[in-house]
Amino acid sequence: MISFIEELSWRGMIHTVMPGTEEQLAKEMTAAYVGIDPTADSLHIGHLVSVMMLRHFQHAGHKPIALVGGATGMIGDPSMKSAERNLLDEKTLRHNQEAIKKQLAKFLDFESDAPNAAELVNNYDWMKEYSFLDFIRDIGKHITVNYMMAKDSVKKRLSSESSVGMSFTEFSYQLLQGYDFLWLYQNKNCKLQMGGSDQWGNITTGTELIRRKADGEAFALVCPLITKADGGKFGKTESGNVWLDRRYTSPYKFYQFWLNVSDADAEKYIKIFTSINKTEVESLVKEHTEAPHLRILQKRLAEEVTVMVHSREDYEAAVEASGILFGNATSEALKKLDEDTLLSVFEGVPQFKISRDILSQGVKAIDLLTDNAAVFPSKGEMRKMVQSGGVSLNKEKLENQDELLSDSILLNGKYLLAQKGKKNYFLLIAE
Repeated sequence: MISFIEELSWRGMIHTVMPGTEEQLAKEMTAAYVGIDPTADSLHIGHLVSVMMLRHFQHAGHKPIALVGGATGMIGDPSMKSAERNLLDEKTLRHNQEAIKKQLAKFLDFESDAPNAAELVNNYDWMKEYSFLDFIRDIGKHITVNYMMAKDSVKKRLSSESSVGMSFTEFSYQLLQGYDFLWLYQNKNCKLQMGGSDQWGNITTGTELIRRKADGEAFALVCPLITKADGGKFGKTESGNVWLDRRYTSPYKFYQFWLNVSDADAEKYIKIFTSINKTEVESLVKEHTEAPHLRILQKRLAEEVTVMVHSREDYEAAVEASGILFGNATSEALKKLDEDTLLSVFEGVPQFKISRDILSQGVKAIDLLTDNAAVFPSKGEMRKMVQSGGVSLNKEKLENQDELLSDSILLNGKYLLAQKGKKNYFLLIAE
């Protein structure tokens, strides 16, 4: 079996690894953790890199621990951020934790009887009873302020370039994260912490604390921060984060995000965000290079990630939905769409509000598409286009402009899709 470090190396997922890490993993089954801030009740694709690291870790026979930062989420991590974050109450944190665990269960095996079954822990559970005085006496004295000030994440915020400075609350973050590592080392025999390269300072504070307080040895491994080939921020769209929860990002939009990445990004992402093996990835890259217009990498990437995060059914529905806008899909495919997917597919398409009463009474197609919704500027233009076969309603060709339409034509009891020519769509919404 390929070693964990080798697996991550060919996937381009190692930025820095502490000396001795590989030897530790070769010696015995090792527990490693990744911290996730429960600032929302869903992960977004920015979290997926560290989640995939845990997934590969478990596949390599080791034990993954996902740490939900309930305590640290109440504070906020200053790393590479310019301002403090909003603080959360306990009820919200617990709700977010449960939701995150459900999502993680799609990537990690929590249920197995195997010794390397995944675990979920929350640092709030060991921090909530810890008094401030006890903490600064037991933990604070082992790490000097000089040591903490030397970290890049702190230096950046305290530099003359930063206008906001840094609160004591945030300054203490690395000490709290360091204590998490110490607690997991002492209670779960956890010897490795992983994360993004912006976490290196916080993680090494943990290894230092383990050395000084427990006279033990622990390790750190961080992956590069994911970027886009054009320099833009990964995982952000115009409408914000790409979430794993369908309530915030529909499976269709999720699928579209991966389908639309650039060739350079697709080659990088298929290594990071899927479990496809090296030989198959190399073969896919070769196929793609020979025929880039077929977008082989993007299609396979979108399939793998959508199936993993959502389901095979959701992936197939997303492919079918994509065909409605960009292909020759039938009216049957259109009728199958649920309301959320329909609105996702036709986001950005011109919309018209129409009165439901008009449809209930029966209305001629030509009146509906000129007088009630300005799909056509004039009836003459519409007649011409109907005669040439260029008008469709809900993907069915309109044969007669005087056809009487009723509310039975509505999709999901509310929508009517008008199409003129091949590419011009209009969504009529009956209210």
